[in-house]
Amino acid sequence: MIKKAAFETSVGLGGTYPESGVQIAMVGKSNVGKSSLINSLCNNFKLARISASPGKTRLINFFRINDSFHLVDLPGYGFAKAPKTEKEKWGQLMEDYLSSGRLTHIFMLIDIRHAPTAEDKQMFEWIIYYGVPFTLIATKSDKLARSKRQQAANTAAKLLGAPPYAIPYSSENAEGREEVLKRIGAILQDAKGTNE
Repeated sequence: MIKKAAFETSVGLGGTYPESGVQIAMVGKSNVGKSSLINSLCNNFKLARISASPGKTRLINFFRINDSFHLVDLPGYGFAKAPKTEKEKWGQLMEDYLSSGRLTHIFMLIDIRHAPTAEDKQMFEWIIYYGVPFTLIATKSDKLARSKRQQAANTAAKLLGAPPYAIPYSSENAEGREEVLKRIGAILQDAKGTNE
């Protein structure tokens, strides 16, 4: 159960990440619903700023949850309008964080309605390269008929090159929320086990 959630800090390139234990990051292309997912999980729709224009999050945003761990909103990728230098900065920022050793788990978000993009595949390769445990979440599931959601989520995961399973999630009707919260609980349990 998430009882308490607050924005803690934003970190740019060369900045210092919070020291604290478990950090679970959300990653995905711009407008895939990372901020909406954080807000939905925390039952606070003003927590993470949601922007109608893709690529607004340029920093890594840390949210302190239940005074015990962080949910981390990573900048989205795949926004066509960003200049090359901006994209390079984004790449450095992501690599810096992924290789920092601070990250416990990644929730990679993919749009349930579309096949993963080349950028999605590249991001997934990075996650594998850095050896970060991950869970795939297929967002915007309310846009599909209920009977098609799990199959579409699993197909998207398979096309990404991952094991063929993703959690269908809708920030509109909270479908998948319980499953993702359970996943977070399991991640926290595991981390506790390894720290003892």
